[in-house]
Amino acid sequence: MIVLALAGKPNSGKSTFFKAATLAEIEIAEYPFTTIKANRGIAYVRRECPCVDREKRCGNSHCRNGKRYIPIELIDVAGLVPDAHLGRGLGNQFLDDLMNADAIINLIDISGRTNEEGELVEIGKYDPIQELTFIKREIELWLAGVIKRNWTNIERASRGPKFNIETSIASVVSGLGIKSQDILHCLKEMEYPPMPSEWADGDYEQLACLLREVSKPLIVIANKIDIAPEESIKQLTGIEKDVLIASSQYELILRKGSERGIIQYDPGDETFEIIGEITAEQEEGLNEIGKMMERYRGTGLQNALDRIVYREMGMITVFPVENEAKWIDGRGNTLPDAYLMKNGSTPRDLAYEVHTDIGDGYLYAIDARLNRRISEDQILKDGDIIKIVSAAK
Repeated sequence: MIVLALAGKPNSGKSTFFKAATLAEIEIAEYPFTTIKANRGIAYVRRECPCVDREKRCGNSHCRNGKRYIPIELIDVAGLVPDAHLGRGLGNQFLDDLMNADAIINLIDISGRTNEEGELVEIGKYDPIQELTFIKREIELWLAGVIKRNWTNIERASRGPKFNIETSIASVVSGLGIKSQDILHCLKEMEYPPMPSEWADGDYEQLACLLREVSKPLIVIANKIDIAPEESIKQLTGIEKDVLIASSQYELILRKGSERGIIQYDPGDETFEIIGEITAEQEEGLNEIGKMMERYRGTGLQNALDRIVYREMGMITVFPVENEAKWIDGRGNTLPDAYLMKNGSTPRDLAYEVHTDIGDGYLYAIDARLNRRISEDQILKDGDIIKIVSAAK
């Protein structure tokens, strides 16, 4: 399962974002380090379900009238303060948790209500723009430190006849979720001294920066737009075009309201509908949420999850079935499963994703939309419906 980590300074709204995305019961408070131990929960990315191409909806529990939700794991880790890579605050614990994720969401408090330490200040008195590169830099410096501390092992290995710098570096960062092919790619992208004994701090940092880029995709989300000064939002989006904006507080209200039958709302919708009895105060609050959603085309939370998985990580969704004509499994369930796979995956990759035995016994695959066989090296597309024929039962 894809794992995303929520990163940011203390009190940036990570726990509210986490709760809105997962509906997990966790503590939320306006003081630094509310989160001490990483919270883990199931969130979802959203795409159109293939059942919209048929007369009837599939009836899957993860499909809401043609909106298919695919589960991912979300981690809310302890807040990061300046110089966390040196061990300040809960820095070491934070960074250890972070490196276990496949990608990172950097949540910043665009309202300026909290300073760099996560302490409450008057709205607008702290400039959140400086947080754009804060998390990324702390991760890279921490990773550079890990490499530097273990560099003597690489120097020692370089004296041997079969020295390979890629393999040596892999032995240092193998526990950080960084693959050998990523290391090789980074080394090709940089200029570095031929002998490990000649490497300096700048070389460690350059390698760490490149390794972070290829192994831990990162997006920035400006949170708390519901209380942020308009000029702060304009300034941020003017500086960083790819930054996303969100109100995790409003998303949480909508998710809770939907859960209680007060409103009709699916995560990622740009609007909601009031379907239950509400008080005048609730109506006023929902009207404010509606205005913000109209302006920004939703709360931004679901869009952020979809963006990092599908665009930044380059994932696609593929639907395996047993009956290619009816799009069902052996029990008659329509489109029962949805797998997130790396763009460039093949039918054989899908077979192994379903089960190792299915992959080992792979014979051929059928494109259920076209009702024809496809080659084992054909590149799968987002939304493909595939039947795998395997010697394994």
